[in-house]
Amino acid sequence: FGICFLLIYSVSHSFGESYRVGSVSGDLAVKVFCSWDYKVIQKRSVQLQSENIRTHLKECLAEQRLESCLSFSKKLKELVILLVAWTVSLSTVAGAAIGIHYFSEYVHQVLHEEFLKNSHAGKELLLLALPLVVSLINLLMPYLYNLLAAWEKQQSPVLEVYVAISRNLILKMVILGLLSYRWLSWKVTSSEIQCWETFVGQELYRLMVMDLIFILLDVIFGELIWRIILEKKFQSKQRPEFDIARNVLDLIYGQTLTWLGVFFAPLLPVVQIFKLLLLFYVKKVSLMRNCQCPSKPWRASQMSTIFISLLCFPSFLGASIFLSYTIWAIKPSEMCGPFQTFDTIYDSWKVWVLKLEESNPNITWFTWIHQNLFQTSYFLLLVIAMLIAVIYFTIEMIKGLRSIISILKSQIANEREDKKFLIQRLHIIYEK
Repeated sequence: FGICFLLIYSVSHSFGESYRVGSVSGDLAVKVFCSWDYKVIQKRSVQLQSENIRTHLKECLAEQRLESCLSFSKKLKELVILLVAWTVSLSTVAGAAIGIHYFSEYVHQVLHEEFLKNSHAGKELLLLALPLVVSLINLLMPYLYNLLAAWEKQQSPVLEVYVAISRNLILKMVILGLLSYRWLSWKVTSSEIQCWETFVGQELYRLMVMDLIFILLDVIFGELIWRIILEKKFQSKQRPEFDIARNVLDLIYGQTLTWLGVFFAPLLPVVQIFKLLLLFYVKKVSLMRNCQCPSKPWRASQMSTIFISLLCFPSFLGASIFLSYTIWAIKPSEMCGPFQTFDTIYDSWKVWVLKLEESNPNITWFTWIHQNLFQTSYFLLLVIAMLIAVIYFTIEMIKGLRSIISILKSQIANEREDKKFLIQRLHIIYEK
């Protein structure tokens, strides 16, 4: 619950920073005449500020160029290209999901045969096969999406990044959803898996370690080796561009694996922390030495908002649904674990509350709260109604602020016209 509230607060704060209530008309003029901070005197700070202003101006010009009128033939051509590109990307996602499904079925069948043969070496290799295929797909598919983006030639840099993030997000979420379904269905049909909770935790650990290995390989071969080839072979000063969308989705993918596995492998967050520390320094060195900035500018504040939003809704919400279904609806393993005598994991909480009431009769109020709030749907409906009311009042408050801003703008315009009229009258009187 604490993580949920922190994410919601981060999303709301980030939206407040990125999308203000009153958008100023003539944003380009404001950036040209009002962006410079005259308190900055150090040479490095002056260079950073000038580069920041230049990036903002490129964003504004790119957005204005996007809004310019196009002919019907150009619009039709762009629409056809977009439809073909999205058809190809969604087809690859569907093909990857189908391939992973049948490959997991094959691995499960061969794993059952190896279990009957009592071959531990072959069993360990087979357990690494599925994480290897999943990580390989997550590594190669973004390059295909980059080719589609180069073919589309989006004029807006922000829209190009959003499209790339959407395609990579769909791919990763579909794969994780399919794997989650397989994990919860295998424990029913597999008699050789005595403790399916341990099996799921091991699978998530393998996916995380394999993801780390493939990210490091991508840094070595996709950035370092490619930069050396461009410099030595082609005598080019160009370097590989830093792929913002892919790196953002890699972070979200790793965090999603952590949230999915925190119940099955409690030490998985520790592995994720060491993984993030290692990747931070490796990516930093690779970015400074092997990569160049993206050729098209993008708005950093809005990208931060998108990152936190994706971390909250598809990632955290999906992991919460998966774990909630596991706790409330799935029968635990009968051969291991502290919940083997219960029908569901949630039943252990009920038994603990009853034993707590028997041992301490003075805290019957706690049992009453548990039975009348958490075991019924009325409390959930009350919380949802309160959230809807808060959202409604917030929307109405924003509408009121926007109307006040429009009134103030009209008053400023009227005062400007009044001053202009008075100055004209003074000139006429002075001439007389």
